[in-house]
Amino acid sequence: MVSRCLPLTLRGVELRRQGRTILGPIDWTLEGDGITVLMGPNGSGKTSLLRAMHGLERINRGELKWSGDEAEVRRAQAFVFQTPILMRRSIVDCIAYPLRLDGVSMREARRQAEGAAEQVGLSGALDRPSEVLSGGEKQKMALARALIRKPELLFLDEPCANLDGASTRDIEEILRSARDAGTRIVMSTHDIGQARRLADEILFLHGGHLLDAAHRDAFFGGEISRQATAHLNGELIP
Repeated sequence: MVSRCLPLTLRGVELRRQGRTILGPIDWTLEGDGITVLMGPNGSGKTSLLRAMHGLERINRGELKWSGDEAEVRRAQAFVFQTPILMRRSIVDCIAYPLRLDGVSMREARRQAEGAAEQVGLSGALDRPSEVLSGGEKQKMALARALIRKPELLFLDEPCANLDGASTRDIEEILRSARDAGTRIVMSTHDIGQARRLADEILFLHGGHLLDAAHRDAFFGGEISRQATAHLNGELIP
């Protein structure tokens, strides 16, 4: 399913703000299937890397090379923010919105949105305004909205930040289902347990640099940088 998008090759990618390099240079290739998890302390560059890959941040140096036409690739991916973007609409119309942008009729878009809402556990709240949802429900709605177009590639920035255990469990199950359906997932998390549960591959960033890129078993097996080891041990990294 992901053949139109991947591999994505990063060569010497750098991001700068106010004359300061905040990310990079990074060389890495996103390929295959499954879930890649970005880890690292606050300010390590996880969100910046996600935004750069999705095209929300313009890189200052280097190259991001997709396997297919960039305009087509951009349409085949989605991004879910840590704080979901809400619209002054009902839940069903929020979820249907991407389809309406694609020219799908209101009736058909709402029909598909109802199915997407059921998949994330929101079928009993279709007509409620999005503003009244709990944190977990807002994130479920954002995921349904992102997945309704069946993206080949999904980026998520801390999708379970500030959620309780039950909501986190539900979100993780949605992500597993999306992965099993063929969506390639790249996400950041501070939750080491979540990385153990979800990741096929782990990237560890520190100070804007990519220090480790390893399969989950190798990463948690200790074949990693001293900074990553310190992070896993709960130590503060200078």
